[in-house]
Amino acid sequence: MPYNILILGASYGSLLASKLLFGGHKVTLVCLPAEADLINAEGFRVRMPIRGRKDQIEIDSRKLPGKVSAAGPGDVNPNDYDLIGLAMQEPQYRSPGVRELLDAVAKSGVPCMSIMNMPPLPYVKRIPGLDYDALKNAYTDASVWDNFDPGTLSLCSPDPQAIRPPEEKVNVLQVTLPTNFKVAKFDNDKHTAVVRQLQADIEAVRFDTGDGKIELPVKLKVHDSIFVPLAKWAMLLAGNYRCVTKDGMRTAQEAVHSDIDTSRSVYNFVNDLCVKLGAAPGDLVPFEKYAAAAQSLTRPASAARALNNGLPNIERADKLVQGIAKQKGLSHPTIDVTVALVDARLEANRKAAAAKA
Repeated sequence: MPYNILILGASYGSLLASKLLFGGHKVTLVCLPAEADLINAEGFRVRMPIRGRKDQIEIDSRKLPGKVSAAGPGDVNPNDYDLIGLAMQEPQYRSPGVRELLDAVAKSGVPCMSIMNMPPLPYVKRIPGLDYDALKNAYTDASVWDNFDPGTLSLCSPDPQAIRPPEEKVNVLQVTLPTNFKVAKFDNDKHTAVVRQLQADIEAVRFDTGDGKIELPVKLKVHDSIFVPLAKWAMLLAGNYRCVTKDGMRTAQEAVHSDIDTSRSVYNFVNDLCVKLGAAPGDLVPFEKYAAAAQSLTRPASAARALNNGLPNIERADKLVQGIAKQKGLSHPTIDVTVALVDARLEANRKAAAAKA
């Protein structure tokens, strides 16, 4: 049975949407007016590398069995959908229009799957034994999550890496690391059944290259453990946030491999923290596997690019992990330095923005 799926965010969201359209599902992307007009007129393209093939493939949404449309935040009703995906950056959810839509999503009770690097606060509440109020300072505006029932929210680890090539139109997405989305089950079995069906549909996809049909990377994998998506935390702290430097930014490959011992230390500290929270070691990704993947990450992470572009707010998974560790009586000097550096860069950006106003 085709599902009706709403995804907030058309950039990274179009990667997940491209997989869902293969299964014949209907997807609505919430985005800016110029993006919506372009997607409604021309659809979107997702390009990705395929192991063993010289040339990448291009997925054209107009040629897929499902249907995609795009709309503004005031043009959709969450109650019309079977599943809602959250694919915007965390600070965007307090924006006018988006904030009201997110609140309507919360009140609808429709199962909601986040594919943000920063887990929504209601998902963190599914982890037992934490002081959740003390973690609110890691969020741009924690109050936007107030009306969510944690049981209706799941987290999908955004492991695949993708960018919008600056020389292309905004309806083009380039996948740079074609790994899998890993989603935790919902509290409600009926909600979980929806994502299990999507997993099966995506597994069945075969793409016609013109010289034969091939299996595509970037699958959706449903896991019983709520801790599996938290495997991304170690990657963020060892790589993404360490792309931030006092003077600008560096690539994720440089952040990880210029001082591999420190990277390993940070990574294993975060994984050990996840185990203390209740994760099984098998829920997590070993450092060696991440370090190998990081060799191909030849761009600075989005957090570093956002800081370099003068943004006053970014996702603060670094601060969230630091705060959770503190509650367990733990700290890591490199993480503390990273959090302080990001704090200082954000403060400088806010002062610069205020001076221009």
